[in-house]
Amino acid sequence: MKNQTKTVSIVIIGIIYLIAMLLGYFVFITLNKGLHELVALFLADVVATVVVWGFGLFYKNVSVYDPYWSVAPPVMFTVWAFYKSTFTLPVVLLLIAVWYWGIRLTGNWAYTFKGLAHEDWRYTRYRETQSPFVFQIINFFGLNMMPTVLVFAAMLPGFGLFESTEAANMLTWLGFAICISAATLQLVADTQIHRFREAHPGRYCDVGFWKHGRHPNYLGEISMWWGVWTMYASIYGLDWLILAPVAMTALFLFISIPMMERRQLQNKPGYAEYRKNTRMLI
Repeated sequence: MKNQTKTVSIVIIGIIYLIAMLLGYFVFITLNKGLHELVALFLADVVATVVVWGFGLFYKNVSVYDPYWSVAPPVMFTVWAFYKSTFTLPVVLLLIAVWYWGIRLTGNWAYTFKGLAHEDWRYTRYRETQSPFVFQIINFFGLNMMPTVLVFAAMLPGFGLFESTEAANMLTWLGFAICISAATLQLVADTQIHRFREAHPGRYCDVGFWKHGRHPNYLGEISMWWGVWTMYASIYGLDWLILAPVAMTALFLFISIPMMERRQLQNKPGYAEYRKNTRMLI
Protein backbone atom coordinates (compact mmCIF):
# COMPACT_ATOMS: atom_id res chain seq x y z
CA MET A 1 0.00 0.00 0.00
CA LYS A 2 2.86 2.34 0.85
CA ASN A 3 4.55 1.81 -2.55
CA GLN A 4 1.22 2.20 -4.33
CA THR A 5 0.61 5.49 -2.54
CA LYS A 6 4.06 6.71 -3.53
CA THR A 7 3.50 5.70 -7.15
CA VAL A 8 0.13 7.43 -7.31
CA SER A 9 1.67 10.55 -5.74
CA ILE A 10 4.44 10.64 -8.35
CA VAL A 11 1.87 10.28 -11.15
CA ILE A 12 -0.13 13.17 -9.67
CA ILE A 13 2.97 15.37 -9.49
CA GLY A 14 3.81 14.40 -13.07
CA ILE A 15 0.37 15.59 -14.18
CA ILE A 16 0.79 18.81 -12.20
CA TYR A 17 4.11 19.50 -13.91
CA LEU A 18 2.64 18.75 -17.33
CA ILE A 19 -0.11 21.29 -16.68
CA ALA A 20 2.48 23.82 -15.45
CA MET A 21 4.69 23.32 -18.53
CA LEU A 22 1.80 23.60 -20.99
CA LEU A 23 0.52 26.78 -19.35
CA GLY A 24 4.06 28.15 -19.20
CA TYR A 25 4.53 27.47 -22.91
CA PHE A 26 1.24 29.23 -23.71
CA VAL A 27 2.37 32.25 -21.67
CA PHE A 28 5.71 32.29 -23.50
CA ILE A 29 4.28 32.24 -27.02
CA THR A 30 1.74 34.91 -25.99
CA LEU A 31 4.18 37.31 -24.30
CA ASN A 32 7.00 36.71 -26.77
CA LYS A 33 5.16 38.87 -29.30
CA GLY A 34 5.76 42.05 -27.30
CA LEU A 35 8.54 41.34 -24.81
CA HIS A 36 12.18 40.33 -25.05
CA GLU A 37 12.25 36.58 -25.52
CA LEU A 38 14.19 35.86 -22.31
CA VAL A 39 11.82 38.07 -20.32
CA ALA A 40 8.90 36.15 -21.81
CA LEU A 41 10.56 32.85 -20.90
CA PHE A 42 11.22 34.03 -17.35
CA LEU A 43 7.57 35.07 -16.92
CA ALA A 44 6.49 31.70 -18.29
CA ASP A 45 8.76 30.09 -15.67
CA VAL A 46 7.12 32.23 -12.98
CA VAL A 47 3.62 31.23 -14.12
CA ALA A 48 4.58 27.54 -14.11
CA THR A 49 5.91 27.99 -10.58
CA VAL A 50 2.63 29.61 -9.52
CA VAL A 51 0.75 26.57 -10.87
CA VAL A 52 2.98 24.20 -8.87
CA TRP A 53 2.64 26.43 -5.79
CA GLY A 54 -1.16 26.39 -6.18
CA PHE A 55 -1.29 22.61 -6.23
CA GLY A 56 1.02 22.62 -3.20
CA LEU A 57 -1.61 24.70 -1.41
CA PHE A 58 -4.33 22.29 -2.52
CA TYR A 59 -2.45 19.28 -1.17
CA LYS A 60 -1.13 21.25 1.84
CA ASN A 61 2.36 20.11 0.91
CA VAL A 62 5.19 22.43 -0.18
CA SER A 63 7.18 19.39 -1.34
CA VAL A 64 5.11 19.41 -4.53
CA TYR A 65 7.67 22.00 -5.67
CA ASP A 66 10.77 19.91 -4.87
CA PRO A 67 11.42 18.34 -8.30
CA TYR A 68 10.91 21.67 -10.09
CA TRP A 69 14.56 22.51 -9.41
CA SER A 70 15.79 19.64 -11.58
CA VAL A 71 12.92 19.38 -14.09
CA ALA A 72 12.69 22.99 -15.30
CA PRO A 73 16.27 23.54 -16.63
CA PRO A 74 16.42 20.54 -19.01
CA VAL A 75 12.94 21.27 -20.33
CA MET A 76 13.56 25.00 -20.83
CA PHE A 77 16.97 24.53 -22.46
CA THR A 78 15.52 21.93 -24.83
CA VAL A 79 12.54 24.11 -25.73
CA TRP A 80 14.98 26.98 -26.28
CA ALA A 81 17.11 24.88 -28.62
CA PHE A 82 14.13 24.12 -30.84
CA TYR A 83 12.80 27.68 -30.57
CA LYS A 84 16.19 29.02 -31.68
CA SER A 85 16.78 26.14 -34.10
CA THR A 86 20.31 26.07 -32.69
CA PHE A 87 22.19 22.84 -32.18
CA THR A 88 25.84 23.88 -32.29
CA LEU A 89 28.31 21.65 -30.46
CA PRO A 90 28.40 23.91 -27.34
CA VAL A 91 24.58 23.78 -27.20
CA VAL A 92 24.54 19.99 -27.63
CA LEU A 93 27.13 19.62 -24.86
CA LEU A 94 25.01 21.85 -22.64
CA LEU A 95 21.89 19.78 -23.31
CA ILE A 96 23.70 16.51 -22.60
CA ALA A 97 25.11 17.84 -19.33
CA VAL A 98 21.86 19.37 -18.10
CA TRP A 99 19.75 16.33 -18.98
CA TYR A 100 22.23 14.03 -17.25
CA TRP A 101 22.16 16.25 -14.18
CA GLY A 102 18.36 16.67 -14.29
CA ILE A 103 17.53 12.99 -14.70
CA ARG A 104 19.96 12.06 -11.94
CA LEU A 105 18.65 14.66 -9.49
CA THR A 106 14.99 13.96 -10.29
CA GLY A 107 15.65 10.24 -9.86
CA ASN A 108 17.12 10.90 -6.43
CA TRP A 109 14.02 12.92 -5.54
CA ALA A 110 11.78 10.05 -6.67
CA TYR A 111 13.83 7.58 -4.62
CA THR A 112 13.55 9.60 -1.41
CA PHE A 113 9.99 10.87 -2.01
CA LYS A 114 7.52 9.24 0.38
CA GLY A 115 4.29 10.47 -1.16
CA LEU A 116 2.03 13.49 -0.94
CA ALA A 117 1.21 12.65 2.66
CA HIS A 118 4.81 13.50 3.61
CA GLU A 119 6.31 17.00 3.61
CA ASP A 120 10.03 17.82 3.79
CA TRP A 121 11.19 18.61 7.33
CA ARG A 122 12.37 22.09 6.36
CA TYR A 123 8.90 23.11 5.22
CA THR A 124 7.26 21.47 8.23
CA ARG A 125 9.51 23.47 10.53
CA TYR A 126 8.43 26.74 8.92
CA ARG A 127 4.80 25.62 9.08
CA GLU A 128 5.08 24.83 12.80
CA THR A 129 7.07 27.89 13.87
CA GLN A 130 5.33 30.64 11.90
CA SER A 131 1.79 31.98 11.91
CA PRO A 132 -0.34 30.72 8.98
CA PHE A 133 -0.15 34.10 7.23
CA VAL A 134 3.63 34.46 7.62
CA PHE A 135 4.14 30.85 6.56
CA GLN A 136 2.23 31.40 3.33
CA ILE A 137 4.36 34.47 2.56
CA ILE A 138 7.49 32.38 3.15
CA ASN A 139 5.96 29.53 1.16
CA PHE A 140 5.27 31.58 -1.95
CA PHE A 141 8.27 33.91 -2.05
CA GLY A 142 10.94 31.94 -0.20
CA LEU A 143 10.21 28.26 -0.82
CA ASN A 144 8.77 28.42 -4.33
CA MET A 145 9.59 31.64 -6.14
CA MET A 146 13.12 32.30 -4.85
CA PRO A 147 14.52 28.94 -6.07
CA THR A 148 12.85 29.49 -9.45
CA VAL A 149 14.47 32.92 -9.78
CA LEU A 150 17.89 31.64 -8.67
CA VAL A 151 17.85 28.67 -11.02
CA PHE A 152 16.75 30.86 -13.94
CA ALA A 153 19.59 33.26 -13.11
CA ALA A 154 22.03 30.34 -12.99
CA MET A 155 20.77 29.30 -16.44
CA LEU A 156 21.51 32.67 -18.05
CA PRO A 157 25.09 31.72 -19.05
CA GLY A 158 23.65 28.63 -20.71
CA PHE A 159 21.20 30.71 -22.73
CA GLY A 160 24.17 32.74 -23.93
CA LEU A 161 25.52 29.68 -25.74
CA PHE A 162 22.51 29.74 -28.06
CA GLU A 163 23.52 33.18 -29.34
CA SER A 164 26.95 32.13 -30.59
CA THR A 165 27.98 30.21 -33.70
CA GLU A 166 31.50 29.61 -32.43
CA ALA A 167 32.77 26.05 -32.19
CA ALA A 168 33.56 24.37 -28.91
CA ASN A 169 37.10 24.92 -27.64
CA MET A 170 39.13 23.32 -24.86
CA LEU A 171 37.51 25.52 -22.20
CA THR A 172 34.06 24.55 -23.47
CA TRP A 173 34.97 20.89 -23.08
CA LEU A 174 36.37 21.66 -19.62
CA GLY A 175 33.04 23.19 -18.60
CA PHE A 176 31.23 20.13 -19.96
CA ALA A 177 33.59 17.86 -18.00
CA ILE A 178 32.93 19.86 -14.82
CA CYS A 179 29.16 19.44 -15.31
CA ILE A 180 29.39 15.69 -15.91
CA SER A 181 31.81 15.23 -13.00
CA ALA A 182 29.56 17.31 -10.73
CA ALA A 183 26.44 15.27 -11.51
CA THR A 184 28.43 12.03 -11.11
CA LEU A 185 29.75 13.25 -7.75
CA GLN A 186 26.16 13.83 -6.66
CA LEU A 187 25.15 10.38 -7.91
CA VAL A 188 27.90 8.59 -6.00
CA ALA A 189 27.52 10.71 -2.84
CA ASP A 190 23.75 10.21 -2.72
CA THR A 191 24.12 6.45 -3.32
CA GLN A 192 26.66 6.26 -0.49
CA ILE A 193 24.47 8.10 1.98
CA HIS A 194 21.33 6.10 1.08
CA ARG A 195 23.15 2.82 1.65
CA PHE A 196 24.71 4.11 4.88
CA ARG A 197 21.37 5.25 6.27
CA GLU A 198 19.80 1.88 5.53
CA ALA A 199 22.62 0.10 7.35
CA HIS A 200 23.07 2.65 10.16
CA PRO A 201 19.80 4.49 10.83
CA GLY A 202 20.15 7.56 13.00
CA ARG A 203 23.88 8.04 12.35
CA TYR A 204 25.60 10.68 10.27
CA CYS A 205 27.36 9.41 7.15
CA ASP A 206 31.16 9.52 7.27
CA VAL A 207 32.14 7.03 4.58
CA GLY A 208 33.15 7.47 0.93
CA PHE A 209 33.02 11.07 -0.21
CA TRP A 210 31.38 11.97 3.11
CA LYS A 211 34.60 11.08 4.88
CA HIS A 212 36.37 13.94 3.10
CA GLY A 213 33.60 16.55 3.01
CA ARG A 214 30.40 17.12 4.96
CA HIS A 215 28.33 18.01 1.90
CA PRO A 216 29.69 16.36 -1.27
CA ASN A 217 26.21 16.41 -2.83
CA TYR A 218 26.02 20.18 -2.42
CA LEU A 219 29.55 20.49 -3.80
CA GLY A 220 28.30 18.68 -6.88
CA GLU A 221 25.33 21.02 -7.25
CA ILE A 222 27.49 24.13 -6.91
CA SER A 223 30.05 22.74 -9.36
CA MET A 224 27.34 21.97 -11.90
CA TRP A 225 26.46 25.63 -12.30
CA TRP A 226 30.12 26.68 -12.40
CA GLY A 227 30.49 24.17 -15.23
CA VAL A 228 27.66 25.81 -17.18
CA TRP A 229 29.27 29.20 -16.63
CA THR A 230 32.67 27.86 -17.75
CA MET A 231 31.11 26.75 -21.03
CA TYR A 232 29.71 30.26 -21.46
CA ALA A 233 33.01 31.91 -20.51
CA SER A 234 34.83 29.77 -23.07
CA ILE A 235 33.10 31.85 -25.75
CA TYR A 236 32.34 35.21 -24.14
CA GLY A 237 35.09 35.55 -21.56
CA LEU A 238 34.68 37.04 -18.09
CA ASP A 239 31.68 39.35 -17.65
CA TRP A 240 28.87 40.10 -15.19
CA LEU A 241 27.24 36.67 -15.69
CA ILE A 242 29.80 35.23 -13.30
CA LEU A 243 27.31 36.47 -10.70
CA ALA A 244 25.03 33.58 -11.70
CA PRO A 245 27.17 30.76 -10.23
CA VAL A 246 28.27 33.09 -7.41
CA ALA A 247 24.61 33.53 -6.37
CA MET A 248 24.03 29.77 -6.51
CA THR A 249 27.14 29.19 -4.40
CA ALA A 250 25.93 31.75 -1.85
CA LEU A 251 22.55 30.00 -1.60
CA PHE A 252 24.20 26.78 -0.48
CA LEU A 253 26.90 28.33 1.70
CA PHE A 254 24.64 30.71 3.61
CA ILE A 255 21.20 29.06 3.57
CA SER A 256 21.07 25.36 2.62
CA ILE A 257 24.20 24.13 4.41
CA PRO A 258 23.69 26.07 7.70
CA MET A 259 20.06 24.87 7.86
CA MET A 260 21.09 21.26 7.29
CA GLU A 261 23.93 21.45 9.80
CA ARG A 262 21.71 22.84 12.54
CA ARG A 263 19.44 19.85 12.10
CA GLN A 264 22.35 17.41 12.06
CA LEU A 265 23.78 18.88 15.25
CA GLN A 266 20.41 18.43 16.96
CA ASN A 267 19.67 14.92 15.72
CA LYS A 268 22.97 13.13 15.05
CA PRO A 269 25.13 12.25 18.08
CA GLY A 270 28.79 12.96 17.41
CA TYR A 271 28.10 15.28 14.48
CA ALA A 272 29.77 18.22 16.25
CA GLU A 273 33.07 16.32 16.34
CA TYR A 274 32.66 15.21 12.72
CA ARG A 275 31.95 18.82 11.76
CA LYS A 276 35.07 19.97 13.56
CA ASN A 277 37.33 17.45 11.81
CA THR A 278 35.79 17.42 8.31
CA ARG A 279 35.76 20.21 5.75
CA MET A 280 32.47 21.61 4.56
CA LEU A 281 32.90 20.92 0.85
CA ILE A 282 36.43 19.95 -0.15
